[in-house]
Parts: sequence; C-alpha cells; structure tokens
Amino acid sequence: MKIKTILFSLLSLQLAAQGTVADYKRADYIKESTKYKVYHEPLHVQWQGSQVWYKVQTAEGEAFYKVDPASKKKETLFSTSSLITQLENAVHQKVNKHEIPLENLKMEGEGVSFEAFGKTWSFTDNQLTDKGNINAPQRPERYWGSLRDEREGNPIPSPDKKWKAYIKNSNVYISKVDDPKSEKALSFDGSPGEYYSAFLSWSPDSKYIYSTRIRPGGKRVLTLIESSPSDQLQPKLHTRDYLKPGDALNQKYPVVFDIEKNKTYEVSPELIANQYSLSFPQWRADSKALLFEYNQRGHQNYHVLRLDTENGKVTEVIKESSPTFFHYSGKKFLHYAQKTEELIWMSERDGWNHLYLYDAKSGKVKNQITKGKWVVRKVIKVDEASRRIIFEGSGREKGQDPYFIQYYSVSFDGSDFRVLTNENGNHRATFSPDFNYFVDIWGRLDQAPETVLRSTADGKILMHLERADIKDLLKTGWVMPEVFVTTGRDDSTDIWGMIIRPSNFDPKKKYPVIEYIYAGPHDSFVPKNFVTDSRGDLHQLAELGFIVVQIDGMGTSNRSKAFHDVCWKNLKDSGFPDRMKWIKTAAKKYHYMDISRVGIFGNSAGGQSSAGALLHHPDFYKVAVSSSGCHDNRMDKIWWNEQWMGYPIGPHYEESSNVTHAHKLQGKLLLILGEMDDNVDPSSTFQLINGIIKANKWVDFLFVPGMGHSLGGDYGEHRRRDFFVKHLIGVDPPLWEGHIKTAP
Repeated sequence: MKIKTILFSLLSLQLAAQGTVADYKRADYIKESTKYKVYHEPLHVQWQGSQVWYKVQTAEGEAFYKVDPASKKKETLFSTSSLITQLENAVHQKVNKHEIPLENLKMEGEGVSFEAFGKTWSFTDNQLTDKGNINAPQRPERYWGSLRDEREGNPIPSPDKKWKAYIKNSNVYISKVDDPKSEKALSFDGSPGEYYSAFLSWSPDSKYIYSTRIRPGGKRVLTLIESSPSDQLQPKLHTRDYLKPGDALNQKYPVVFDIEKNKTYEVSPELIANQYSLSFPQWRADSKALLFEYNQRGHQNYHVLRLDTENGKVTEVIKESSPTFFHYSGKKFLHYAQKTEELIWMSERDGWNHLYLYDAKSGKVKNQITKGKWVVRKVIKVDEASRRIIFEGSGREKGQDPYFIQYYSVSFDGSDFRVLTNENGNHRATFSPDFNYFVDIWGRLDQAPETVLRSTADGKILMHLERADIKDLLKTGWVMPEVFVTTGRDDSTDIWGMIIRPSNFDPKKKYPVIEYIYAGPHDSFVPKNFVTDSRGDLHQLAELGFIVVQIDGMGTSNRSKAFHDVCWKNLKDSGFPDRMKWIKTAAKKYHYMDISRVGIFGNSAGGQSSAGALLHHPDFYKVAVSSSGCHDNRMDKIWWNEQWMGYPIGPHYEESSNVTHAHKLQGKLLLILGEMDDNVDPSSTFQLINGIIKANKWVDFLFVPGMGHSLGGDYGEHRRRDFFVKHLIGVDPPLWEGHIKTAP
C-alpha cells in the first residue's frame, strides 16, 4: 500500500507540471516568438522575362533580390528601409518591416511597380511615386458548388467572325453577324425538358458547332441560418446549390452540326451512359476531329472519345478502368500533341502513377513513358518540339522519404531519362518562362532549406542563392519535429509521420499523445518542407504537456495504387490500423509516450475520422475533438464522396457513417461546428449529436455563430486545448483572460 501511495503521489506531481498557466503562456510565446525567425528562405519566387526575383525574411525585415541567370549575378532589388519610410509618410500608416504589403510586384526597368493601400506605386532610383488608385473591377464571389445554368448565354462568334451561334427556344441557332434575317435553326428537338447547352464551341475553321443536348438532373439546396449578422438584428437565411451522393445529375448528349453540309452528328447515348461529367471539347487545329472526356458515374471508367467531323464516327481512344476508382480529381492528365496525333496520358494501371504515350487515331498505346515502383506527381511541361516532358515525381530515389518531390525529364518514348534534382529533401521548383532554368528550394521537415538556380537541361547547379538561417528560431526554445517511420498493418509497407515535443521536454516524464488526423484520400498530409508549425498550431498544443504526432496511413494518396485503394468504400478505416501501430512502435522506442492516454483531433474529413476513432477504436483513443466533420458521407458534397465511396449508394455508406455507430461512443468527445459551414452540411454534425443523445451518451458541443468551415477559430482552438488538458492530463485548465472558466 505504501508503494502504491508513493507512486500515486509522484504521478500527481508529474501531472501538475503539465497544463498549467505557465504552459499556456509558453504556448502563446512560442507562436509569437517564432514569427519571422527563418531567415533567407525565399517566400515568393517570380520569373519575369529572363530574370527572377524573390523575397526573404532577415533579422532586419524583408529583403528583395533579383537574379540574372545569364550573367549569374544576384543583387538587391531595392532598398526596403527606404521604401518603408516613404510609404509610411505617403499613407500615414505604420508598415510592418516583416510583412511589407506589396501586391502584384513587377520589375520595371531599374525599379519596380506594385500595389499597396488601394493604390498603384512605382519605386525607381530610390523614389516612391503614387500612380493613382487601383480601379480593377471586382469580380463577384462564386460559391464553389453553384450549378451553372447552361440554358442561356451570350452569342458565340465564329473564329472567322462571320457567324454567331446562340440558343433560342432551347435549340441551337446561327445567323450572319451583320444579317439578323439570315437566322437559321440547326436543331429542332430541344425543349425545356431536354434543352441544348448555350456553352457552344466552334471548330477552328468555322464550319462546325459543338453543343450538348441536356436532360436535366435534380437540384438540392443547402439552407443555412446566420444567427448573428453584423449588419442587422434579425437572422439571415442563406441557400447554396449542394448536390449530394446519389442525386440525379444532368445527362449530356454531344451533337456536332456541319453548317456547310447541313448534317448533324450525334454521339450514341450507349457510349456515354450514366455520366458523372463530360468535358468541353478539344478541337484539332484542322477541324477534322475533336476530343472530349467522359467520366462514368462511380469513377471506375474514364474514357477519352474522338469524333471525326467528316463522317461523325466516334472512336474510343482511351479507356481507363479500375475495379476501385480512377482518381480523376487529382491524377488525371491529358495532353494532345496535334501535329503528331499523339496523346500523353496519366494512369495507375500498373499499380503506380505513370505516363503513357497513345496514338490519338487508333487509341493504341505506343509506349509507357515512365515506369517503376514510384509515382509521377505532376506534369510541369510537355515540349512537343523536343519531345520531352518535365515532371515531378516521388519515391524513385532510394533511401529517401517516398513523399519527397524530385524533378525529372524524359523523352516521349521513355528514353533519355534525366534526374534534375536528387538531394535528400523535398524540392519546390519555379521554372523560367522558356524552361531553360529553374529556382529550386529544397529541405526537409527536420532540415532548413537551401535555394539554388539550376539548368533544366541537366539539373546542374548554376548558382547557390540562399541557405536558410534558423539560429534565432532555435533560441526561442522551439523544438524541431522528428521524422519517424515504421511499418504499417501489413508489417512491410513504410508509414511515415512526425513527432512534436514541447520546448521544456523532459524524457523522465510521461506525456499523453495527441494525433492530428486528416485522412482524406485525395492527397497526403504530413509536412515535408521545413515549417515552424503545421495546421492546428501543433507546437502550441505540445507546449501544454503533450507529444503531438501526425501520420499518413494507408488510404491516402501519393504512394502505390494498392496503398490508396484501402479507402475504397471504406472511409471509416482512415488508416487507423497503421496509425495505432505507428504510435505503439514509437512508444516502444520512447517510453515517455503514454499510450494509455491518447487523444485525436481533426477537421472536415479529419473531423469524421477523429470522432470515428472513439466509435471504432475506443480501446486506444480516449479523447477526441472533431470540427466541421462529414460524419455521414451521404450528407456531404457529391464529388468528394462518390470519388471514394462509389456509386450507386449502398450499405457501405451506412457502414462508414459515424451516425450509424453513434451508440458505440466511448471516451470524451467535443464536437465543434460553424453555423455557416457551406463546405460540409452542418446537419451532418447535428445528426451525429442526435444519435449520441438517443444512445444516452455524453458529448460536448461548441456551436460558433457566423463561422464557416473551420477548426473553430481562436475560441475553438482554446476550447480544444482545454478539453485535452482536462481529459488527458487530468487537471482543470487555468482561467481564461476575463475570468472565463472552462465548462465542467
């Protein structure tokens, strides 16, 4: 009994040293003190003609440099101290030397022009000149989900300027530009129930017009109530177009009108059945054919079709099929080399994301351009003249983090593969307009970046431009994250993540573990560049007495197709078997990680996952904070959820729903929601709460008036920290400023 009492007393003292007022103050200090402390890392790189300029942070403030690759000369772009003094005198406002508000900066002769404080300025020969107010037209903001009405639109002139095409009475008409009486109907079967699209496309020779006959689908409206608007007392009602999985979609039937021969060519509906989408056409320069892309509902079949305008023949040039999904929203790439009638296409058909060369007439693969157990991340440039491709790839360089981006070039036939970068770090390149040079910034999460100027021909370093200085950053007490890797659920695939410790870390103490999760299959998320923080103020959270981790588990992107497919019709998996194994392995190495006290938080898809952790893995995860969660994939936007969960809607949607499993809730859960969230339907969170209430379980809820899709803002961040301190460390959080006390 005496031994147990001593152990309990020691544990109490240990816990008392975490989650204190001093810890909260240090967390705020870390955030503020680390600002502007990474010196000489380019924050903006902009090519202008044959020269490039960029800005860096220095101890004295921002500095701007320009580089001439031809002469290998680097010089200061202008005197920032002089510009700040003159700008402050002109606008009668203080200017932060670390955040000089220069927009649209351009080199002009020996000086620069820019926009600031609502005006355009020039700064030449150390003299600031006011060039007048900015009169740029303000474009109305467009909601991302707004449906475009294709029934009406402005007349579309032909390339030769002789004709105009337009919609009238739901049909396609043309008339000569200078002769309204020449009006002629090209279609007659349009009606309000099945109308022709006003998004018309002329062939380059002005002899053909492309349109689609549309059978309209359904419409769904998301309704939001803004309880506390700033401009009136009474609440406001807001609506958004918001299609959800399973909703009926417009079906489009392509039609080509031959004006000279008075013929009409239609694409057989069987070739484009059950569409998710059809792309706008891409015409051959000689107008003999056009290409368009067809994404079948469910995203398992994606086709590129060719229509010959001389006879209306439709050829299936590319047919991409997958038993799971074709990642159209993140890995689709198509380049049409018209002179040689070739297509460059991106596909994961061999299990890895690579490039293929197609014959655009026959639809046959001429050759696979890239191959191997690594992935193409992004095509930068297709040079038809030299028949070369510049692209980003990852996972090719042995012994490196497989997510690190490197740059390569290769010939169309797959030969003459050139490695443009290979240093052990994540590379970010900005290419000159002629693609002869590029500025390369490379580093790692645990290594400050270097910046060099390279030749695109062979990757040779021409100039060393910058080496980041982090001495002042480290003086603040900020602790560099650790990159940690171990195998996942299959005991063979590497799972990569990071570990963040507090600045007053003591290996003799025991620390609860908090995982920041985002498992969205559209990308990977653990930072690879040198950053002083990640989303969610992870370093600040660690200061309160936690070890904070972030992991990319199976089901996320940028690895093999098999790695990615884990998410298919199974978003509730969220890579948890990999994540839990990763944390357990880390805890075996670092005994101060107390995995009897593991918390988790995330936003949006991460909100779904973090709440799901307490539903499906309560033996491991004890406390969760979930913000803006899409807790049922049937409630969320159509494009994201059908991409991973498929179509038609089936019982697998219900199986992945947090609402379905609400009765299983164990542990402590805080839900955060903004009332104006128009990214994820707020009712998704309310339905989860309803399920928890019906199960007679306890849940904490923070509803933020006026806030959109977010982690909860500053207030939500404070509540999240308090929640973890109370339920993982076991102490009552300190009083807030203004004597606001955390709710019990």
